Order: sequence, then structure tokens, then C-alpha cells
Amino acid sequence: MIKLKLTLSAFIICCLCSLSASAQMGDARHNISVGINGGANYSTVSFQKHRVKQKGLISPTFGVTARYISEKYFAMICGLQVELNYSQLGWDKKFEFADGTENKDKGYTHKLNYLQLPFLAHLAFGKEYGAQFFLNIGPQIGYMISDSYSHKGLSATELEIEEYGKAIQNKFDYGIIGGAGVEIRTRKLGSFIIEGRYYYGLSDFYNSAKKDYFSRSSHNTITGKITYLFDITR
Repeated sequence: MIKLKLTLSAFIICCLCSLSASAQMGDARHNISVGINGGANYSTVSFQKHRVKQKGLISPTFGVTARYISEKYFAMICGLQVELNYSQLGWDKKFEFADGTENKDKGYTHKLNYLQLPFLAHLAFGKEYGAQFFLNIGPQIGYMISDSYSHKGLSATELEIEEYGKAIQNKFDYGIIGGAGVEIRTRKLGSFIIEGRYYYGLSDFYNSAKKDYFSRSSHNTITGKITYLFDITR
């Protein structure tokens, strides 16, 4: 796990260094845009040592976005993007019959509500106005502000499973996020963006020492979102 964290961190640093280097060589820009974003998460949790059978939890995400385009280098438009988002993560516990089929009359849901701050290198390809294809990649940090449980069809004995009702022990979250999408950029109406993202959590929200029940409890999230930006400077 340590090697994976170091590899991913080095990859992000290389991306940001490459962006900085290209900004010194290309056609300079000073385009600042701000706006809003919203969409939906499909989230699960990587539990290890003791696995938890899950269904993906579909939940909302929304926030504000600020982007700075620093230059255009040949066909590549380079910039930096930062966001402040509310995002609901978590998991749906799946129960099964003896034959392995899902028991839809039983289950529980644990929802974790975060404030998240992604820092993204933004690389776009296309015309300055019109359609652009882009990639976003970078680190993300988050802090859990609240959580909640709900269940259906479970007996008192079934509610005694380790992870149900277990208090979150580590509220600070961090990981790597990357995405791709299409932006329609106009001169007068601003930018309309559709994007898909994947977040790989590197932190655990339960303690993960040898004596603890879980050795890993990290978020994996697929997000689809729509963003609207308007220019402050060009």
C-alpha cells in the first residue's frame, strides 16, 4: 500500500511539473472562470481483512468551481482547477439467501457526508471556443461533517454486525481523483461541461492497525457531473 501511495503521488507531481513547464513555453493566457457544479456519485468502500458485500450507493454531489487557464501549447490548453464540493459517500450492505441470490427485503445503508477540495491539473484539446475534450487529474482532500445509518428488515441479532453503528474514527480523507469530459465553450454564454470522474481513496475512515477489525476502509467513487463556468478575465 505504501508503494502504491508513493507511485500515485509521484505521478501527480510529474503531471503538475509538466503543466508548469509547458506554461513557460506556450502561448500565455490569463483566463479565470468560476461557476457551479452538480451531479451524482456511485460509491462503494474497499473493506479488507473482513469484506462487506455491497451494492453501490447513489448519492448527490454539488459545489463551486474556479479555473485558471495559464497557456495554450500547440493544441493543448493547460490550466489549474480547484473546487469546494459537498459530496455524500458510503455503502449499501447487501444480504443474500443461502443460494446466493440477493435478499431485497433486508439491508442497511451508511451515508457519510463530506466537504471535499480537489486540486486538478486541467488539460484540454480543441479550439479555444467550441467543443473541447479535456482531462482533469490531481489530489483531493476531504473532511466528514456528518454521517447516518438506515436499515430495513434486520433483526436485533443481525444489527450486531461489526460495521453497523461503528463510529467513524478518521474524519479526514485524501486520495487521487481523475476525470475526462467534453466542454462547450462560448464567448457570451460561458462554458457548459459534462464530466465523468473516478476517486481512489488512500486514507481509511476506520483504524487499520493489526489489532483492528478492518485493515482497510477507503472510498471508491465514480461521479458524473455537469458544470457551468463563466469568465471573470480572458
